[in-house]
Amino acid sequence: MLVQRSSGSKLIASALCAVLVAPVPALGAELPVRSVVLYKHGVGYFERGGTMGPGESARLDFNASEMNDVLKSLTITDSVGKVTGVRYDSSIPLASKLAEFPFQAGDNQPLSNMLDQLKGARVEMEFGPQKLVAVIAGARLIPGDKDRAEKEQVTLLTDSGDLRNVDLSAATSIRFPDVKLQTLFKDFLSALNGARSRDKRSVYIDSTDSKSREVRASYITPMPAWKSSYRLLFDEKGTEATLEGWAIADNTTGEDWTNVHISLVSGKPISFVSQLYGPKYIKREGAELPEDQAVAPTVHTGAVSYLLAPPAPAMARMGPATKQPGPPRPGFDRNGNVGSIAETVNVESSNVASEGHANEVADLFEYTIQNPVTVKKNESAMLPFLQRKIPARRLIIYSDDEKPNPLSAAEITNNSGRPMDGGPITIFDAGTYAGEALVETVKNSDKRFISYGVDLGTRISTNVNSERSNIREIHAHDGILESRYAQTEKKVYEIHNVDPKTKTLIVEHPIRRDFHLIGPVKPFETASDVYRFEVKLPANANTELIVTEEHLFAQTTSIITMMPEILAVQIRNKVLSDAARRQLQEIFDVKTQLAAAGAEKSRIEKDVQKVTSDEERNRQNIASLSGVGGQQQLVQEYARKLADQETQIAKIRERQTELDNQTAQLQGRLNGLIAKLEF
Repeated sequence: MLVQRSSGSKLIASALCAVLVAPVPALGAELPVRSVVLYKHGVGYFERGGTMGPGESARLDFNASEMNDVLKSLTITDSVGKVTGVRYDSSIPLASKLAEFPFQAGDNQPLSNMLDQLKGARVEMEFGPQKLVAVIAGARLIPGDKDRAEKEQVTLLTDSGDLRNVDLSAATSIRFPDVKLQTLFKDFLSALNGARSRDKRSVYIDSTDSKSREVRASYITPMPAWKSSYRLLFDEKGTEATLEGWAIADNTTGEDWTNVHISLVSGKPISFVSQLYGPKYIKREGAELPEDQAVAPTVHTGAVSYLLAPPAPAMARMGPATKQPGPPRPGFDRNGNVGSIAETVNVESSNVASEGHANEVADLFEYTIQNPVTVKKNESAMLPFLQRKIPARRLIIYSDDEKPNPLSAAEITNNSGRPMDGGPITIFDAGTYAGEALVETVKNSDKRFISYGVDLGTRISTNVNSERSNIREIHAHDGILESRYAQTEKKVYEIHNVDPKTKTLIVEHPIRRDFHLIGPVKPFETASDVYRFEVKLPANANTELIVTEEHLFAQTTSIITMMPEILAVQIRNKVLSDAARRQLQEIFDVKTQLAAAGAEKSRIEKDVQKVTSDEERNRQNIASLSGVGGQQQLVQEYARKLADQETQIAKIRERQTELDNQTAQLQGRLNGLIAKLEF
C-alpha cells in the first residue's frame, strides 16, 4: 500500500483514500435485462439473464426507493449449479458505518491527523533511495508563521528503539504492511464510494460453483403505469372499423433496454409497499439466569388454599403460513425465444409489425409485443398491441337535458379475442379526423358506446308532466293502516332532425331510485345508471319519445288515533275488499259512538261548571241577606234554588257515571276490533 508524496502539506481524506487503495475491479458477470412486464398499477416485472463463470458474482443496481419491492419479489434460478448467497448494501447511514472504524477522515483533514489515529501501526516510508521501517508513535501539524510555512511531522519508533521525527513532505511513499489494516482502509473507501450516490443500492449474487451456467434473476420495482391509446378508422359503409391499439411505455430505470421482450398487463392486482429494506429493531425484554443474580432472603407466607394440580401453561397457537402467489412468468423460454404468436393482422391503416399474442393470467390479461424492443434510458416508446377489424355503427347519443344537441357517437363491439384496455380513442371517419373519445376497459365480446363530437343537425327538448298521487292499495296489520300510493310521471323528448339523412338516436334516460318504467316503450338495454332507448330519426322530420315512470310510496297511520272522518274516507276507497270494508266499518261505528260519548261528557262537564257557579253565587246571596231584616222571603227563595241545583248536580253525576261505563265498554270493544284487524 503506497502513498505518493503530495505537492501540498495537507492531504484530505478523500485524496488519501484515492492513493492508499487500488480501485476494486468490476464484478465479472453481467445480467442484462431480457424481459419487462409493465402493469397498470405502478410496478414493473423485470427478468435478467446471463452467464456466470466459476466463482463469479453479479451485481444489480437499484434506487434505494426500489429496494423494498426488490427484496419482496427477488427470485433467482440457475441452470446447473446453485446460488450460494445474495448480498445487498445496507441502509445504515454513512456516519454510523464510518463510526465503526478505528480512524476517521474528514474533509480537508491533514495526513498527520490520520496517521496520529494509527498509533502503534507499522509503516514503511521511502525517502528517495532510503527506506525506513518503524512504528507510528504520533503525528502532528506544526502551524506556520510569517517566517516559516506549516509542516506535517510524524514521530516514529524504529526497530532499534530510536524515536525519530520525520517530515511528511520529504517522504516519497508510505506503505502499511499490515493486511488487516489494508482491509480496513478498503472497507472505509468502499463505504465512502457508496455514499457518493445516496440513492443507489447494489444487490450481489454470489456463487462458488466450479462450472459456468446460465443465471436468471427476476423482481418487481416501482414503474410508471403503461398507457393505452387507440385509433378507430371507419370504413365507407360505417358498419365496420379498424381498431388500432398502442401502448406507451416509459423507461425510467436508468439503463438501456436492448432487444428486450416487453409484455403489458391489464388489470388491477393488489399491490403494496412493505418495509423490508431498512433494519427493523425489536424491543426485547431483559433476562438473566438465576445463578447470575445474588440470592436474597426469602420470606415464606402461610398458605390459605391448596390446588390439587398446578394450572397448565397456555400454549400459543400459530396458524399455517400463507403462500403468496408470485408474479406472472414472462412469455419466453430459456433461450430467449417468444412463445406462441398470434396471426399477423394486415390492415391498411398503419404498417406495424404483428401485434404479438395475448393470454389471460388469473384475473389479468397480458399483451406480449411480438418483436424484441430497444428503449434507451429516460426515453419512451409506442408499441402496437392491437390491430383488428371490429363491428361498429355510427349513431348519436343524448344524455344531458341541459344541452340541446346530442353527441356524435359509435357503438363498438370488441370481438378481438382480447380485452381492450381503457384509454383515449381518436376517431377518423372518411379519412378525416372526427373527434376523440375516452373508453373504459372493454372485455372480449362486450360492447361500448363512445361519443366524440356534437351533432349540430339534431335538436332535442324535454318536458315533464306529473299526475297526482292515487291510492293503489290499503293494508292493515298490528293496528297500523298502510296506504300505498302511486305517482305517475311522464317525460317527453321532442326530437328535431334537420339533416337530410336518417339517423339512429340513443336516448339515455336516468334511472331514479323508487321509480320504475311503465311504458309505453321499453329500453333496448339498461346500464347501471341509465335506461337506453333507440329511436330511428327520419330525415328532415320531428320525432317524439315518451317515457312514463311510476313512483310508489306508502303512508302509515295508527288506527287508534285516526279520526272517524278520516277513517270514513278510507272506507269509501274502491281498492278495499268487502271484508276489509266491513272490518273498518265496525271500527268506524265504535269510534263514532266513542266520539259521541266524548262530546256528551264534554257538554255535561260544562253544565256542571255552570250549575256549580250558580250555587256559589246563591250561597253568597244567602250569606249577605241573612243579617238583614225583612229579607227572609228572599233568603228562602235562594235556598229553594240551591236545593234544586243540588238535585240537578246529582242527576248529572249519575249521567257521567253512565257515560264512563259506556266509554270503557266501547274502548274495550274498539281495542278488540283493532287487534283482530288484518287485510
